[in-house]
Amino acid sequence: MDASSSPARPKMLPRLPRSLPSSHSIASTFSPGSSTPGSWTVSPWNRDTPDTSPPSSDAGSPKLQAKQADDSGRISPVEGSLDGQPRFGVVRSICFVGAGFVGGPTAAVIAYHNPQIQVNVVDLNEERIKSWNSAHLPIHEDGLLKVVRTARDGALNKTLVLPGLPRAIELKQRQPNLVFSTRVVDAIEEADIIFICVNTPTKTHGIGAGSMADVSAIESATRTVAKHAKEGAIIVEKSTVPCGTAQMIQDILRYYRPDVEFEVLSNPEFLAEGTAVENLMHPDRILIGSAQTLAGLRAATVVKDVYGAWVPAARIVTVNTFSSELAKLVANTMLAQRISSVNAVSAMCEELGLGADVEDVSLAIGKDARLGSKFLQAGVGFGGSCFEKDILNLAYLARELHLDVVADYWLAVLRMNEDQRRRYARNVVRELNGSLRGKKIAILGFAFKDGTNDTRNSIAVHVIKDLAMEMPREIAIFDPGCASAEIREEVEKAGLTASQLERIKILTNWRDCVQEASAVCILTQWKQFRGRKLGSATSSNKKARKLAADWATSCVADKADISEMDILALEELMRDKSSATTGDDPLERLAPLTPCPEECSHCRIGSAEAHDQEPVDWAEVAGMMQEPRWVFDGRNVVNRLELQSLGFRVRGIGKGF
Repeated sequence: MDASSSPARPKMLPRLPRSLPSSHSIASTFSPGSSTPGSWTVSPWNRDTPDTSPPSSDAGSPKLQAKQADDSGRISPVEGSLDGQPRFGVVRSICFVGAGFVGGPTAAVIAYHNPQIQVNVVDLNEERIKSWNSAHLPIHEDGLLKVVRTARDGALNKTLVLPGLPRAIELKQRQPNLVFSTRVVDAIEEADIIFICVNTPTKTHGIGAGSMADVSAIESATRTVAKHAKEGAIIVEKSTVPCGTAQMIQDILRYYRPDVEFEVLSNPEFLAEGTAVENLMHPDRILIGSAQTLAGLRAATVVKDVYGAWVPAARIVTVNTFSSELAKLVANTMLAQRISSVNAVSAMCEELGLGADVEDVSLAIGKDARLGSKFLQAGVGFGGSCFEKDILNLAYLARELHLDVVADYWLAVLRMNEDQRRRYARNVVRELNGSLRGKKIAILGFAFKDGTNDTRNSIAVHVIKDLAMEMPREIAIFDPGCASAEIREEVEKAGLTASQLERIKILTNWRDCVQEASAVCILTQWKQFRGRKLGSATSSNKKARKLAADWATSCVADKADISEMDILALEELMRDKSSATTGDDPLERLAPLTPCPEECSHCRIGSAEAHDQEPVDWAEVAGMMQEPRWVFDGRNVVNRLELQSLGFRVRGIGKGF
């Protein structure tokens, strides 16, 4: 069908059930003037809602001059079986629509493990695509640079002679198979599988504002996919979406292409910022939801085979589409629930006194196999772009289903989180004699968690807002992973007055931050805030490295076909055998990084704003601060007794002493 022609309207589409949050917007699916790719960025909605992606980072990789794969690949029924039935053919091309936190890393890891598949990542944000194709990736994730370089730039032919291996191993040259571009239509037209990974923020106005997910970008992207996807392409919703969104996507496809059958799958992401690459490399599970029809199950098998290149089959779970959509929201909500639960216990420990310690309680209950130890670390609260949004979405769904008690139950998780951070700020003011006037407060950590540069909905901005109401002399902020401009942008959105804003200073090293401060507030659990004695590799990491090295010695050497997972094991063997090995390319198989142009703005900012990565020397800090030298440890990362011996007053979370 010609992209410019208007489709003939089919028979009236069935309305989605009233209880589904996405049902309100089905009418807008057919609104004029919003069916082109350009509508993703120029629509009034997108100007009023937050960005999908975390802000830019200081990590880098070279510009790719990669070849484009031909579009001869196409999914079609071929010989094979799914319980004795024919299955789809070989996947040769995959398209990711959206190059944000979900689309970019997921595409990179899929391309990394499937060198035979051409993976195109498209986005209408030219600056974001330029970042993916420059020396500065648009998001900061440990290990992402190496994965992108391998898939995007290819790898060199390498002969390895490593200690412990009985023979030399030949690593074949790898051709690039990952491309980032703004060629939206071209990439969609040649794709066998299309992942939709666009923004679904909480609505800011209208019905459901402040609670309901806005699926406008999903609608817009789906219209473009519907017009240009080839017959037989599999459409996969990857964004976090309200329940029923897959049906909405199917309705849009049927409206524009009534004579073509598309299968729509749900494949939600379960990535934690800061460990996204690790989550993708070694997932707890891959969830694929599909229609429980023969065609739907066939499509699910195709996607399962893509992940099967590196994920064990037992960890790939297939369910129906609605269950998959709901499982994503419930997973994040229950993780947040555990955090709020242990934070509720921390409040009780603090008020009980008598030596009650929330860390002791967490240790005790974490030994219960029915509970486990994860997400039982008390703190100043959770932030970020996911938990709060997904809880609100789930609660809104419950309210629409007339389950008010259920909705209130989930919203209590958010109320507990809000109370925890406000109680923290109140404690700072109370311990400083009820007033911050004339005092400097140092904030260590602004990102919502360590290992990332994401400042969206950070706990720090809420605490800073509460402290700024007390009109201190200065609030100094230092975060080793965030650019000053990004911190400033978030602070300015907090609704502070001009007088309050002028008291906030953003600094690039911890020494300037703590100089002459009366109190230090630790709000992000960066390892360097623990002190000089910490931050080295843990024994568990060393054990894992040793296991990988042993496996490489015993298994990889005998394999004729070396996978990227095998190469990772060989890299651990190299690190285990050679203490001099550093960097993320110990085998030296990656193409050299292409230098940035002289006018690169990221390089200018980076050189002018080199963040201090040195661990905090608390003995030195003690001599730089003013009395009473309070440390309010919102993440329980410092050694309380050690700091007290240096003359600090220390207040952690959930410490009843």
